Amino acid sequence: MLARRGRDGEDVATDDVRWGLLMARAQDGDKAAYRELLLEVTPYLHAMARRALAANEVEDAVQDILLSLHVIRHTYDPARPFKPWLATIAQRRLVDHLRRSARRLAREKPLADEAALAPAEAATQDDRALAVRAVRDAVATLPMRQKEALLLLRFRELSLDDAARASGRSAGSLKVALHRALATLRRAMLRV
Repeated sequence: MLARRGRDGEDVATDDVRWGLLMARAQDGDKAAYRELLLEVTPYLHAMARRALAANEVEDAVQDILLSLHVIRHTYDPARPFKPWLATIAQRRLVDHLRRSARRLAREKPLADEAALAPAEAATQDDRALAVRAVRDAVATLPMRQKEALLLLRFRELSLDDAARASGRSAGSLKVALHRALATLRRAMLRV
């Protein structure tokens, strides 16, 4: 078989055949062949990732590709070329990585200077005060049994047995009351 040179200057046909043989041996349980395959494909994967991603993201992306390769290695058909199979896996993982990065960047906001943070902190404190007031008002509207279960189990953080002894009620009764109290509070907070 004649070998041709790839974009990175490597011997494409030789790599493809060699890597395919190593993967076939790895599928048969040859750990040394699998280790050798991973060592040989890693520079190729690094080159692919460097073309698609920022330098600080390359290593994570390569590890993600190698993990995917490990998980789906049983799907490789030794009768087919290895390199296109690997490249497809790598490209899909790189696209996934780019999508995750884009979502993360869309959620994150750059820090502003300190002058701009001061009003935000004040607004946050006002929001907290309003939220605390809303929770207090919602707890005040609860029936006494639910309020007692909430106080003992959530605010005092007593165990169910200790709360049952302290209230003179059964553990089951306390659990039901707490569940109802939390559901009522959730509904009240959604209206705020």
